[in-house]
Formats: sequence, structure tokens, C-alpha cells
Amino acid sequence: MSAPATAEFPPPLKGSALVLGTVALSLATFMNVLDSSIANVSLPAISGDLGVSPVQGTWVITSFGVANAISVPLTGWLTQRFGAVRLFTTSVLLFVLASWLCGFAHSLEMLVACRVLQGLVAGPMIPLSQTLLLASYPRAKAGTALALWGMTTLVAPVVGPLLGGWITDNVSWPWIFYINVPVGLFAAFLTWSIYRERETVVRKLPIDGVGLALLVIWVGALQIMLDKGKELDWFASPEIVILSVTALVGFALFVAWELTDEHPVVDLRLFAGRNFLFGAATLSVAYGLFFGNVVLLPLWLQQYMGYTATDAGMALAPVGLLAILLSPVAGKNVARFDPRKMASFAFVMFTLVLGMRANFTTQTDFGTIMIPTLLQGAALAFFFIPLTTITLSGIPPERLPAAAGLSNFVRITAGAMGTSIATTLWENRAALHHQHMVEQLSLGNPVAGETISNLTSLGLSSQQAWAQINRLIDQQAFTRGADDIFLASAVIFIGLIGAIWLTRRPPRIAGAAPVDAGGAH
Repeated sequence: MSAPATAEFPPPLKGSALVLGTVALSLATFMNVLDSSIANVSLPAISGDLGVSPVQGTWVITSFGVANAISVPLTGWLTQRFGAVRLFTTSVLLFVLASWLCGFAHSLEMLVACRVLQGLVAGPMIPLSQTLLLASYPRAKAGTALALWGMTTLVAPVVGPLLGGWITDNVSWPWIFYINVPVGLFAAFLTWSIYRERETVVRKLPIDGVGLALLVIWVGALQIMLDKGKELDWFASPEIVILSVTALVGFALFVAWELTDEHPVVDLRLFAGRNFLFGAATLSVAYGLFFGNVVLLPLWLQQYMGYTATDAGMALAPVGLLAILLSPVAGKNVARFDPRKMASFAFVMFTLVLGMRANFTTQTDFGTIMIPTLLQGAALAFFFIPLTTITLSGIPPERLPAAAGLSNFVRITAGAMGTSIATTLWENRAALHHQHMVEQLSLGNPVAGETISNLTSLGLSSQQAWAQINRLIDQQAFTRGADDIFLASAVIFIGLIGAIWLTRRPPRIAGAAPVDAGGAH
């Protein structure tokens, strides 16, 4: 097994080549992850410009996530067919093209289509950036390499809302996509310059066309069902029923086919490993909760708290401080300490953060909103690196690309679904709270009558006065709805701690399986 590994992975890089190689791979990863969050605070502006509701606007986020998830499992086959360096560079260049097209979109349908293209070509970028980065470092420094890689995936979601908010308020929303063009071209140039002589072995393997088609069908049907369910009144709609049956049957056929095909597009047998099964499941559910709440918070701030896109980005920005400070600590110590304890600490911090947010009211000030965001940075620092280490521990080097691809597929799919579920439940809970409050403020209510009288004395008509009251009720209802989502997420994070401890502790030596990806045999 060492011979092929040595053939595929040349000796580690040194000096300026190592620095520039790390910069190139990190920039590409940063750009990819940035695009999963930069549109979050821009959704109200995009929705208004394209003439759709903010909930429909979330398709801009979920379409990217689903397309990205579908293409991630193809990373293993594409890498062996075209080579890791060639595939990575091509993905970056196509991502630049898709970003440019997103900026030109003049309708929601066109923007979603361009985001789908962007997600499809982005699929191999994150797994291959991991693989190439680990191959650039000596085996003993694999933990440091993972920490550097992890920092880009942590900082990007922080910079995304801040940058997206500023661009939306001061330039225009298409520029959140246009900024990828110079960054992507520079990253592709650097990557090809440094890594083209380190191309991996190319083999011609058959593609699992049936498995790929089934994957697209069931994931696509499930996501469309989640996105359109609220709009079509869920299972009262024949369209939603058809989509749910398609997703269920497609998933069953997909599992049966992939377990029997000689060259599956997704190696489901990896789930036979205890660490991979519970590690990937825990990471995915946690990421779905995290990402759903990351999308929900700026929507609430802008729609019901009067924040601008820039202000909403500022409220989310402090998450980067502790994440940047503590990520290197997590990377260096993930081999020394039990990563299960580190991940448990992350989940306790997520629970604390979401518990604090569950107490937000319409009177909550900017400083109070920033405190849990700051603490969330500590949770993120001990989230990705330990859980990735647990998930990939014990995976043979030749199966590592497939394992990384499958793990990322499940995680990204969970993120897209988490967004749809969080925004849908938010609207449902808000509608319930609205109904309860309206019942209390019936026409016979003395408080309502006095309020109406005061408003009409200010020159408002009775209809305008009731509209003003309804707006205030909406603000309260959606705030309480957001609190419900935050609280439920906190409870689920507590439950996930138990799932972490169903895994085995990885070996102490240099952070377990991800180290083997470096090929330093």
C-alpha cells in the first residue's frame, strides 16, 4: 500500500513553495466557503431586487448547497480520472465563471440556475484542498496543516456576512459574486504553478451513471420539497406529495444500488466503520443546526429589528476573534488530547450560545446580540478539526478521498436542509405566536382600544392604526419564533454530545487518519 501512496504523493514542499501553496489552497477554500455565507445578509436586498419574498430568496443559498453536495461525492472518481491538481485548478476556474454569471442574473430563476452551476463545480474544491494541503506538509506537521485549513473554513463564514453586508449597502449585491473573479484567478494561477509537477496518478475508471442519477433525483426532490413546502401548504399539495415519494423511493434505490455496484459514486460501505458513521452523522446534524441559525439570525435582524445589511454583518463578525485565536490550539492538540472531549466542549458552547439567543427580545441591544456571537467562535474552533479527525480516523490512505468526499456531502446536504427547515419552522412558529397575540388583542381589549385611540389622535385612520399594531405584533411574533428555533437547537446540541461518545478515540499519533493523506510513507 505504501508504493501507490508514494507514487501519488511526492515529498513535502519546502520554503516559499510551501507558503505559496498553502496560500493558494487556502484562498480557493476561503472563496468557496465564503460563497456559502456571503449571501446570507444580502437576501433581503436580493429578494427585493428580484421581486420575491425573503423565504423564496433562501433558494439562493440552498441551491448552491445542494448542487455542491451532489458533486462532492464525485471527487474520488474525478480525481482518479483527471488528476487532483488538474481537477482542482479547473474547478476554481469554473467557479470564477459561475460567480461572474451570478452577478449578471436578473431573475430569481436565473440566479438559482447560476448558483446551481457554481455549487456543482465547487464540489471537488474543499476535499482536494484538504488532500493537497496535507500532501504539502511533513507527516509530523499534519495537525498544523489541518489547523491552517480549518481556519480558512472558519474565518470565511465570519467575513462573508460582514463583506456581503458592506457590499450590499455601499455598492450593489451582484458584487458579492464579482469579487470571486480576481481571487479565483490568482488562486488558480498559484496552484497550477506550484502543484502541476505533483499531479496524482490518473486511472480510467467507469462512472456509476445510475448511482449519480439516483443521487441527483432524491437529493434534488428532497430539497425542492423543503424549499417549496411552506409556499404550497406542505402535504395538502399534490406536488409536495410527489416530491416526497420521489425522494423516498429514490433514496431507497440509491442505497440498494450503491451497495451492490462495483464502482459506486458514493462508497456507502464507509458507514460500516463506527467512527465514520457516528462522526459524519454528528458533524452533519451539528452543521445543519449551526448553518440554519446562521441564516436565520441576519434575516431576523434585518426584517424585524431594523438593521441594515452592514449592521447585521457586524453583529455576526465577532465570531471570528476566538475562532482565529483557538483554531491553532485545537489543531496542535487534537493528537495529544481526546478529540471527543474537544468536540463535547464545542457542543456545550453552542448550547450556551443558542440558550443566550433564545432570550432575545425586540428590546435587545447590539452589544447583547454580539456577546453570544463572540462566544460562538470558541465553539467553532473546537468543532470542525476534532470531528473531522474522529470521522476520518482509521480510513486507509487509498479510501481517504472517497471518505472526505462522502463526509462533506452529508455535511453540506445537512447545511442546505438546515437552512430550509430553520426558515420554515421560524415562519410556522411566528404564525402561531401571531395568532395567540391577536386573540388577546381583540376589539374588546381595553389596551388595544386605548392604543387605537392614541394612534388615531395622532392623525392615523383606524385602518392605518390597526396596520401599525399588526406590524408590532409581527415583530414580536417573529422574535418569539426565532427564540423557539434557538432554544430547540440548543437542546439538540446537548443530545449530540452523547453521539460523539459512541465513537472510538483516534490513535494519539499525529491526529489519526487525516495524517495519512499526506502520503509521507
